Amino acid sequence: MEIRNEYLNRVYTDLSRRYPEQKEFLEAVAEVLTSLVPVVESDDSYEKNGIIERIVEPERAVSFRVSWVDDQGKVRVNTGYRIQFNSAIGPYKGGLRFRDNVTLSVIKFLGFEQTFKNSLTTLPMGGAKGGSDFDPKGKSEGEIMRFCQAFMNELYRHIGPDTDVPAGDIGVGGREIGYLFGQYKKLANNWSGVLTGKGLSYGGSLARTEATGFGLMYFASAMLKDAGKSLKGSTVIISGSGNVAIYSCQKATELGAKVVAMSDSNGYIIDSNGIDYKVIKEIKEVKRDRISTYVNYVPSAKYVAGCEGIWTIKCDYAFPCATQNEISKESAETLVKNGTKGVFEGANMPSTPEAIDVIKKNGLLFSPSKASNAGGVAVSGLEMSQNAERLSWSFEQVDDMLKGIMEKIYHACADAAEKYGMPGDIQAGANIAGFLKVANAMISQGIV
Repeated sequence: MEIRNEYLNRVYTDLSRRYPEQKEFLEAVAEVLTSLVPVVESDDSYEKNGIIERIVEPERAVSFRVSWVDDQGKVRVNTGYRIQFNSAIGPYKGGLRFRDNVTLSVIKFLGFEQTFKNSLTTLPMGGAKGGSDFDPKGKSEGEIMRFCQAFMNELYRHIGPDTDVPAGDIGVGGREIGYLFGQYKKLANNWSGVLTGKGLSYGGSLARTEATGFGLMYFASAMLKDAGKSLKGSTVIISGSGNVAIYSCQKATELGAKVVAMSDSNGYIIDSNGIDYKVIKEIKEVKRDRISTYVNYVPSAKYVAGCEGIWTIKCDYAFPCATQNEISKESAETLVKNGTKGVFEGANMPSTPEAIDVIKKNGLLFSPSKASNAGGVAVSGLEMSQNAERLSWSFEQVDDMLKGIMEKIYHACADAAEKYGMPGDIQAGANIAGFLKVANAMISQGIV
């Protein structure tokens, strides 16, 4: 890939030479640097201070062995990671992902993205990400607890409330956060807000569970309002059925949209009457079952095996909330053909670069994940504030602050895109707005 600026292209080429196997990470870097061409061309201080060279390298990358014992007494070994990418504007902040496809490249890409996402919230949080190639699916409660404790036995050396504050991500929910927090507290011999996404009985924040999904819909609503449109009366598809998808479905329904399809890793459901988010909560949060069982509760619904077909269903707006690269070029072309008016990303980079090109060239509204799924980390930041002050805010207080943050993120992205000659390009605007705050902080702090 060639970027249309000599400085940016030189940095990217060198990065590609050094990390040729890290495809996910390189893809994320290319997407950001491409947007920064007008920024570095209008101000040479970024090149003089080596900002791009420094911002694409993590400040610290930790890899470690995680040894644990399964229920049969067999010793198991996984690899753990923590990538502390950038702390220019605050302590490192970013989730932990437990999934069998976790690699160094995936964690670096997520940490790089997290740096700019956190910047967009306007809260004082740097960027980080971590995790392991351990998959909680199919494991017993005891196995999950023992793995989390073994993982924290190493991680605790590298985190702290003013150093690095992890949270949950795919495969790391409230259960896993509880086990991780308990082990940290024992090892460090102190109680501090070192993890977010905690249970309400030990320092968690109300509205944290709902935050990413609610925030996605608040962002989409602000963007649609600017375009003279609304979610009310629209038909919506939401891929996934995890935390983000469930609460996106709830908030979309409350805002007057009809969600007609959702999915999990095995397939998807179609409900032309509108999916009942309460049933999805029962299936996924209480029974931890497959989405295919939705038809047992709502016989008029239809289940289809396989995931990709979900994007062939006609809708006004698409919300990919499952995983990265789930919308391919072909899926994007189908969405365009079916008259979809906008794509709002809820998962981390769920659309391939080729798909994004199709979406934008055909005039659909498009919001990148680093902007529209920032609600989770925004409320994580609010949880950090509550822990520091030993306070607990009401659901309504937190939700109101979340809505305000997401609306500010949208307007910051739109304003940056306008300023640098790309009006309406929220993807470019998000990259620019997120970059400027971090880069200017780095210049102020010298070469460190």
